[in-house]
Amino acid sequence: MKIALMDSGIGLLPAAAAVRRLRPDADLVLSWDPDGMPWGPRTPEDITERALAVAEAAAAHGPDVLIVACNTASVHSLPVMRARFEPDLPIIGTVPAIKPAAAGGGHVAIWATPATTGSAYQRDLIDRFADGVAVTEVPCPGLADAVHHADDAAVDAAITAAAARTPDDVTTLVLGCTNYELVAERIRAAVQRPGRPPLMLHGSAGAVAAQALRRLGAEPAPHAVADTTLTVLLSGRESALPATALAYDEGRFLQVVSPVR
Repeated sequence: MKIALMDSGIGLLPAAAAVRRLRPDADLVLSWDPDGMPWGPRTPEDITERALAVAEAAAAHGPDVLIVACNTASVHSLPVMRARFEPDLPIIGTVPAIKPAAAGGGHVAIWATPATTGSAYQRDLIDRFADGVAVTEVPCPGLADAVHHADDAAVDAAITAAAARTPDDVTTLVLGCTNYELVAERIRAAVQRPGRPPLMLHGSAGAVAAQALRRLGAEPAPHAVADTTLTVLLSGRESALPATALAYDEGRFLQVVSPVR
C-alpha cells in the first residue's frame, strides 16, 4: 500500500504522521511546494495550478490514494483535481472540522488562512453544520508561512495577533489550516482564558488519514511491521526531510520510523 500526501508546505506532516501510526506498513510519498509558498495569498487559479503540479509529482510515484492535506487547496482545487486523477487515483480532501466542533455547542472560532476565511466553501460548511451555533471566522495572515519556515518569533507574533481577534467566550477552536496543527498547543495557550473551561481544539489529520484507509478498503493496523519507504518531493525534486520539518515532533517521528530513501 502506498499513500501520497500533498500540501503547499509542511502542513502535511500531521496527516502523514497519523497515516504512519494507523498503517506503519504503508509506503509514503510527501509532496509539497517550497518554490510556490505560501499559497494563501495567491489567486484561486494560481493555487489550482500549483496544486496540480504538486499532485502530478506525487502521482508519478504510483500511490494508491492521494490526500490533499491542505485546506486552501481543498477549498479552491478539489473539483479540478478529482477530474484530473479520479477514478484511477482517489483524492481525499481536507475539510475544516466544523461539524464535530459545532456538535459540542458553545462559541466556535475557526482559524484559517485569508484564502479560506470567508470563502464560499467554508461558509457553506458553517451553514450546513453549525446552524444556530455562534461561529467567528478568524483570518491568520502569516501564520502558515511562519510555521512552514519554523520561524518561532513570527509564529508567536501571528498567533498573538489572531488570538487578539478571537472572542473571549470561545470554547472551541477549529484549526482550519493543516500547518496550524503543528503548533496546536501554542495556539491553545494563547487563546485559553483564565478561569474558563479547557479550550477544545479540532484538527483534521486523524480524520483524513482514516478516510484514506476507508477509500482503500483497508483497516487500521497500528502494529503491522514492514520495511517501508518515505519519498519526499520538494516542488517535484526528490529530497530528504528539510530541517524545518524536523523542527516539529511529527517530522522527527516520520524520520525515525521511516527514513527517506
